Amino acid sequence: MDFRLTEEQRMIQEMAREFAQREIAPIAKQIDEEESFPFETVKKMGELGLMGIEIPETYGGAGADPVAYVLALKEIARVCASHAVIMSVQNSLVAYGLWRFGTEEQKERFLKPIASGKALGAYSLTEPQAGSDASNLLTTAVRDGDHYILNGRKAWVTNGPHADYIIVFAVTDREKKHRGITAFIVDTSREGISRGRPEKKLGIRAAHSGELILDNYRAHASERLGEEGQGFKIAMQILDAGRIGIAAQAWGIAEAAYEEAARYALEREAFGQKIAQFQAIQFYLADMSMRLEATRLLTLQAAWLKDQFLKRGEPRRFTREASIAKLFAAESAVWITQKAIQIHGGVGYSREFNVERYYRDAKITEIYEGTSEIQRIVIARQVLQRFSEALGV
Repeated sequence: MDFRLTEEQRMIQEMAREFAQREIAPIAKQIDEEESFPFETVKKMGELGLMGIEIPETYGGAGADPVAYVLALKEIARVCASHAVIMSVQNSLVAYGLWRFGTEEQKERFLKPIASGKALGAYSLTEPQAGSDASNLLTTAVRDGDHYILNGRKAWVTNGPHADYIIVFAVTDREKKHRGITAFIVDTSREGISRGRPEKKLGIRAAHSGELILDNYRAHASERLGEEGQGFKIAMQILDAGRIGIAAQAWGIAEAAYEEAARYALEREAFGQKIAQFQAIQFYLADMSMRLEATRLLTLQAAWLKDQFLKRGEPRRFTREASIAKLFAAESAVWITQKAIQIHGGVGYSREFNVERYYRDAKITEIYEGTSEIQRIVIARQVLQRFSEALGV
């Protein structure tokens, strides 16, 4: 396998790295402390093409590939996880969903402003009683002529407090269970929709998530994404792409923590020598390096397979690889950020150092877009299915 990056991939990665250092790094700590949404830098990300990296230029995107996307996202996450999750939702969940499943009219109307960063998008599957059990939705969509009437309450809608358009999943036929779920594109400027205050969170505090309440919201049939009953399938396929984005986020957070821990170990002295000379610290750094390298390879592999699936006619989905990358990257990020604090000792527990923020930000990667436990279920099902087919059982 050729591990060399293309010229375009390198350029996009370098552009994202330079932008993150120049524009985001100076405000990352402040927006975390203030829990303030970074409107100005998000707008600039859109102007640079970072909010629709994989979307064809004809629909307002940059027209790059999934590998370029995860490289850019990793660089943003390395500086600020809040910016990264805003970018990930826009790219992986919203723009990708509209591109894959939208009609031509929907792409012109909704995808172009989303991919160009002129509008902000969100993805709304989770409800108060429906987290990992994503099929247990209570939000309903009842047909009324050329419209659907949506009623229900959504939870943890990332970007939701500020989004212009939200992909919402609702039940159109309760008797069909998960096959009775349908997706809609909701315009937040209309009547029938209200938004709660952003949640108070442990990490990614500048990326706002909140409640969404639909009260007789009228969606035209032309705003249905896909056919009736295809919503759950659409949701899961979008999450395949989203999980690669989460892996890239975790990779970036972990890399930042690793680099700060290594620098600190080379500067800090204890018992008459640099702490980097102690074998315990060296073992931590060795394990960090190993986990980071595995995270990098798993994430790039999943992104490459996604590219094969989308652009080169590869029939096999990348579900297993996306879940493996997400699971390993998330758990590695939590482990690496924890050890980064340990290497820093008491000062690592202080807000004066970035490693405590990295630790808080890393935790969510084990939870959203499918918990680590859900990833293990997905992986196991894929493994058993392949062996069953091979063995004829």
